Amino acid sequence: MESIYAALLLHKAGKGITDSAIEKVLKAAGADIDNSQITKLVAGLKEANIDEIISSAAAAPIMAAPVAGAAPAQAEVKKEKEEEEEEEEPTGIGSLF
Repeated sequence: MESIYAALLLHKAGKGITDSAIEKVLKAAGADIDNSQITKLVAGLKEANIDEIISSAAAAPIMAAPVAGAAPAQAEVKKEKEEEEEEEEPTGIGSLF
């Protein structure tokens, strides 16, 4: 993952994305270097349009999590309606008159 971040940093800075450039960034950051991973990454990015990849990733729809508070609110509304109905019904001695 650090290699990808290094490649993005180099791209943003307008520098070429090469094995040695990524290694320098990772060394400067104190990260572990995996040469085989770096080589695969550089080979994969040679034909890729990084700006297009970033914009398509940023435009991906994100689904909202369901609201947990919705169900209790509906239950409260039902309770209020039941209480109103109970209040409308006359009870006790006063209902005789």
